[in-house]
Amino acid sequence: MLPDTPSGILKHFWGYDSFRELQPQIIHSILSGHDTLGLLPTGGGKSITFQVPALLLPGITLVVTPLISLMKDQVDNLRQRGIRAAAVHSGLSRAEHRLAIDRCRLGKIKLLYLSPEKLQSKTFIDTLTQFEISLLVVDEAHCISQWGYDFRPSYLRIASLRRLFPKAPVLALTASATPDVASDIMAQLHFNEPKVFARSFTRPNISYIVRYADHKPQMLLRVLKATHGSAIVYVRSRRRTREIADEIIRAGISADFYHAGLAAEDKNEKQNRWKDDTVRVMVATNAFGMGIDKPDVRTVVHIDPPSSLEEYYQEAGRAGRDGLPSYAVLITSQSDKSTLTRRLNESFPDKETIRRVYEQAGNFLDVAVGDGYNMLYEFNFRLFCERFSLKPTIVRSSLGLLSRAGYIDYVDEISTRSRIMVTMNKHELYSIRLDDVTDSVFQLLLRNYTGLFADYVVISEELLASRLDLTCEQVYSALLNLARQHAIHYVPRKTTPYIFYTTSRELPKYVQLPRSVYEDQRERMSRRIEAMRRFMFDTDACRVSGMLRYFGEKDVADCGTCDVCRARKASRQAISRTESLRNGILYLASQPGETSISHIAAQLSVSTDTLIPILRHMMDEGDIIVNGLIVSTP
Repeated sequence: MLPDTPSGILKHFWGYDSFRELQPQIIHSILSGHDTLGLLPTGGGKSITFQVPALLLPGITLVVTPLISLMKDQVDNLRQRGIRAAAVHSGLSRAEHRLAIDRCRLGKIKLLYLSPEKLQSKTFIDTLTQFEISLLVVDEAHCISQWGYDFRPSYLRIASLRRLFPKAPVLALTASATPDVASDIMAQLHFNEPKVFARSFTRPNISYIVRYADHKPQMLLRVLKATHGSAIVYVRSRRRTREIADEIIRAGISADFYHAGLAAEDKNEKQNRWKDDTVRVMVATNAFGMGIDKPDVRTVVHIDPPSSLEEYYQEAGRAGRDGLPSYAVLITSQSDKSTLTRRLNESFPDKETIRRVYEQAGNFLDVAVGDGYNMLYEFNFRLFCERFSLKPTIVRSSLGLLSRAGYIDYVDEISTRSRIMVTMNKHELYSIRLDDVTDSVFQLLLRNYTGLFADYVVISEELLASRLDLTCEQVYSALLNLARQHAIHYVPRKTTPYIFYTTSRELPKYVQLPRSVYEDQRERMSRRIEAMRRFMFDTDACRVSGMLRYFGEKDVADCGTCDVCRARKASRQAISRTESLRNGILYLASQPGETSISHIAAQLSVSTDTLIPILRHMMDEGDIIVNGLIVSTP
């Protein structure tokens, strides 16, 4: 018998005795049927706020999230705790999709995660109406706001779920939202009598430091050598992840690299080596960090500047989730000012370039004008850029703007691991004829993986090959052979983006980019970049108080720990120390008899080198007279 209280559920499944700040209030709001907005900083425990009530409510909780890798991780973690969860997204095979839906229909699922592009499918929406949906959760809710830094048009379809399930309350969650974005989230989701729970964006255990350096890798090594414990170093390109990791390793510090283009097995291996502290430093693009439960990250370093304070806050906030002192260090140079300007221009190519990318993508995918509506196509991004000699940043930005304008949905790289499910009855397995290699692969699968007859199980061809002393090609061939004999259903791993046509393909001249999509969005990005530029280069105000005001907090005090506050404190201490020395010099110089410089230095416990600049200044001011080595007052 399951507990019937939030605290009981928390203890039973997670082993925690108490909730974090605001978690119980959000859970109570949901269970009371209120539409709720939760503004919790990175590491604030957003997932618990819907996973706990999902187990107390009847039916299914729908969780919409754009992060497929995070979706898969959460489903795996929930299943390990004995919680029935499933995910539906573009990276699944038809059989996997059908299995997840069948389990919902049979009442075997409590949390169903789905990517927003699934809401484009009328068939899928019709299927959802057959289920009892008790709660709608919108994770990364800032993606629904055109005011936000990561707006995704597919998120706008979430509002349609409200009409289908009017009795289900909505929980919107985000770690970074300005007041305008928070208001827009609630408007877009048609909140009724909303409840808003916001934790301060203050992370008092994190010291935010900006360091200026012409040679950034050299400064990075200084930072890593001056700090201890696990670290993340963020860069903007995949190539740089490997280059910077190699420099760190040459300096004698253990490091590895991570980016979205790696195979899923490589990602998992690298993550695990970093999480168990085999590797101290992970050099990564922003693909790394979401949903990774490692509370003891002591240092997060940015070598390349993020484009907004929202991005920076989320990434820097992966430091110090355990509440212990940690550092967020941003290494910058004067050239970063022009870098941010260039990034703005790359994010908004001219409209003719965008139309040309739309036309070339249609040709590349062999979609005729007037065709393609409601169709999903795998899109080989690298090959497309090479074939048409296009800059990847321009192509990615163009596809994003076309998505905002409603012509397509561009889903960036979805990396899926290899998985299998045994489709043959157990008694039938004895009748199939297999060669020695295929038989050894199959026997190893049956011995080492549980649940193969009930669900798709993630496997590693590399692991199977090493266990059997075979090549990966031999294992791959054996799995295909088993699939051909209908013993298993095999879904090989794959990393690919998708383009989903939300309208039939148009002629380029009819592709319009309205002001709300192009000019207004460019202006908003320009303001975000300017805020980031001020954070990086202004030294006349506390960095943290400026960031908190950007997020709408009022009456914020200086943090006392950022580099600006520390410099001020050191300056005040230096002024106070100088004033103290001046007073000591005046007192000693006014005493009867001759007072030498060395005598003053000894009495004040300082070196003569420290005294001389102060003595000169006091002479210029007429406060003292220095005759040779003797000091006196006028």
